[in-house]
Amino acid sequence: MNEDFSYVRGELCAEQISINGLAEEYGTPLYIYSHAALTRQFSSFSNAFASIPHLVCFAMKSNSNIAILRLFSEMGGGLDIVSGGELYRAVKAGVPGERIVFAGVGKSDEEIEYALSKDVLMFNVESEEEMFNINKVAEKNNKVARVALRVNPNVDPKTHPYISTGLKKSKFGIDIAKARDEYARAANFNSLELSGVHCHIGSQITTTSPFADAVEKVVELVTSLRGDGHEIRFLNLGGGLGISYKDEVPPHPEDYAKAIVPLIKDLNCKIIFEPGRFISGNAGVLVTKVLYRKENPEKRFVIVDAGMNDLIRPSLYEAFQEVLPVQEELLKTSTFTSDLVGPICESGDYLAKDREMPELSRNDLVAVMSSGAYGFTMASNYNSRPRPPEVLVKEKESFLIRTRESYEDLVKGEKIPAFLMSKE
Repeated sequence: MNEDFSYVRGELCAEQISINGLAEEYGTPLYIYSHAALTRQFSSFSNAFASIPHLVCFAMKSNSNIAILRLFSEMGGGLDIVSGGELYRAVKAGVPGERIVFAGVGKSDEEIEYALSKDVLMFNVESEEEMFNINKVAEKNNKVARVALRVNPNVDPKTHPYISTGLKKSKFGIDIAKARDEYARAANFNSLELSGVHCHIGSQITTTSPFADAVEKVVELVTSLRGDGHEIRFLNLGGGLGISYKDEVPPHPEDYAKAIVPLIKDLNCKIIFEPGRFISGNAGVLVTKVLYRKENPEKRFVIVDAGMNDLIRPSLYEAFQEVLPVQEELLKTSTFTSDLVGPICESGDYLAKDREMPELSRNDLVAVMSSGAYGFTMASNYNSRPRPPEVLVKEKESFLIRTRESYEDLVKGEKIPAFLMSKE
């Protein structure tokens, strides 16, 4: 639990508002975000690097609501995007192109054209073929594309294999040993500006040593590239700083800064960071209501109205997320080992497995903590379930920043061809 989601007079609150009251107003399932937590986390990261030129580009794949993107933009931040849709959201949020970095291994020609039209700061390029194609698209559109080649330093971040991206076997980036040759080839392209180097080794990293190891390698590369005649102005170190879901003790941004600033302070580059989970992860919760309880000879189940379509991390990664009852008095009751499961027709549909939980009854509310990152952004309409609303809380006020989807929304854009329509 953190200071922005805590018990006040026996009820779990988001800042100064009762979560029970929010559930009554907006229904469940419901995503709730804390303005105080979002701004504090963003500031703590940016302030840690105040001694060097830098730009914090929030990784919007972790949370892409345009109200939250606008909040970070108002604080001077930028965005790390990975699709044309994310760029559209960034534009709708009013984020200037000069603070947007376009990453991702599979950019289409249409996405590249769109990004060029918005004059994004740079493309993080993942392969030789992509470099060639960005030049081709830029030339066709009479543009010059600023690019940074994403290098793979082969550093093990000691995290879940699904979110480890800096090893040789990863689909991301190119082998750092081949980088100088790739830059030499790219220098022959007339519509590219070789502006930077990009490196991102993974997500939910809980020690600083992998970051330092990677930075040492890319700093050496930048020095070599400059010796080859390339004007490298930006060094993008990606994101990956972890948060506490259970008992992890991740480093504070100041610890991260102490580990890497000595390595980069004399490099004469503007440093770009792409944190996502660190900023938004613990700033949000998913509130869900108990529907039923059941028990068989092997298991106790608590069935709630949120499922893997609303929050897939536990099913996808076997991720632990703390579950708290909204009514504090329930913490004083006997506990039982139970699975907290949703209504989806899949055996893998659970939010917590084999968890010690209090005796929960029908209509009790529980909050799935640390749901502000990779929660709503990974939600789906599986089983034709409308996605939940999102609410931003600021002190004593709440703001609906996304309405609950309706059944009508589920079939928007679908059509029945004429030959299937009744001729009666």
